[in-house]
Amino acid sequence: MAAPAAGGEGHGPARWVREAIWGPDVADGTERVPSGIDTTSPSIARMYDYYLGGKDNYAVDRAAADKLLALAPEIAEISRRNRAFLGRAVRFLAERGIRQFVDIGTGLPTQNNVHQVARTHAPGARVAYVDNDPIVLAHARALLTENGQTIVVNADLLDPDTILDNPAIRSYIDFDRPVAILLFAILHFFADDDRPYEIVARLRDAIPPGSYLALSHVVSEDHPEAIDAAQDVYRSFLKRSGDARRTRADILGFFDGLELVDPGLVYVSRWRPDESDGVPVAEDAWIVGGVARKN
Repeated sequence: MAAPAAGGEGHGPARWVREAIWGPDVADGTERVPSGIDTTSPSIARMYDYYLGGKDNYAVDRAAADKLLALAPEIAEISRRNRAFLGRAVRFLAERGIRQFVDIGTGLPTQNNVHQVARTHAPGARVAYVDNDPIVLAHARALLTENGQTIVVNADLLDPDTILDNPAIRSYIDFDRPVAILLFAILHFFADDDRPYEIVARLRDAIPPGSYLALSHVVSEDHPEAIDAAQDVYRSFLKRSGDARRTRADILGFFDGLELVDPGLVYVSRWRPDESDGVPVAEDAWIVGGVARKN
């Protein structure tokens, strides 16, 4: 099976960012490993980068991703649709007056990052990126040299208080004013034993009225056999045994206490589609998304 196309100029972080972290490209194809980065097991963020056609991944990531692509070749296209949904959701939020964004489970920088989209429509928008993957943090922090209005925080969604009580976030994000909490394609990696509903409720309760929650999540009704097989691949290196399959009804539970904006919880390509992002509307796209307001 063909791998996703390699990212070229205009895709992924700027070349100088990559070289600052990874070093210059070498002619013999040797993989460069930044200090402190584990390349013995796959990384969700680096696999996602591979699906999107990026270069910031290793052989171990590509091997795991290729197992999933063999089961479901559409995963790469689904990843692109999810990324486009992120862009449309952030634009919607900025147009509705949101000026503070907390993006949890940030992933590796690629095109149309949250801060870029938000500031296109709201130049003064503040963005806090939260992740606990060292390579994600390294890339995001390198980008800060060209962007002084963004912070990067090392914290784990499994312990939301490490996010909400983080001194950098508390000094940067004003939780007395509306905030957008972004959870794109992350909750389906957390089994019910991880208490994801309690985690999302904790985040919801910390934001004031007028704030929003935006998320996307794989839906278990679509291609259940392939989804089961994909979960097995992820569980093999995430070292978790719990079941994270969720129906649409289950996913709606994350929005309890909030008001979904139109068109509700739908396939990500059907959420306020815009031809300008180059992603076609799809009938069957595995992943659904929604945006909800706290009144």
